[in-house]
Amino acid sequence: MRVFTQSAFLTAGDCSRIRAAMNLARGEPGEVLGASIAQRDDVRRVTSLEVDEDVIAFVEDRLDAARAGIAGFFGVELVSREGSGFLRYSAGGFYAPHRDRGDIRAWPDAARRQAAVVLFLNDSRDAVPGGAFSGGALRLFIDGSEPVLVAPREGLLVAFPADTLHEVTPVTAGTRYTIVDWFY
Repeated sequence: MRVFTQSAFLTAGDCSRIRAAMNLARGEPGEVLGASIAQRDDVRRVTSLEVDEDVIAFVEDRLDAARAGIAGFFGVELVSREGSGFLRYSAGGFYAPHRDRGDIRAWPDAARRQAAVVLFLNDSRDAVPGGAFSGGALRLFIDGSEPVLVAPREGLLVAFPADTLHEVTPVTAGTRYTIVDWFY
């Protein structure tokens, strides 16, 4: 399996502006899709944030502009997106191994997901000495081979097939800011 990456997808200024909007946003515990949509702290510990419409429009315009490149990389047609989610992982935050695509009665559109997208809005100390947080890597499990570990870098976009088993390792210090979305 291949992983699409684009460094500097967002500038440092873009990331700073989005993080500031996220810090002003109303949040609620992130949920897990399963037989129902529910909060499960044993599976996922994150805050889902409702940022202002201008920030959403900016991010979604950028993602729409990236659609053709991601589609070409994976050799699939991508026709639309699900909608961006803005996530803040504080120390202790994580997401246990899971797949983003599946037949889920509570969220039928999950079966339409072709490519998962993660945008990192700040650096981990594992990626950049002096980064804003520790831990919080994206780990992709690929058909019995060694997992691919992605250390978060500010402005980095990562896309992978939505049926890939993956996780967010526990954040051990600081705060990890990300945006997620899915192309159909």
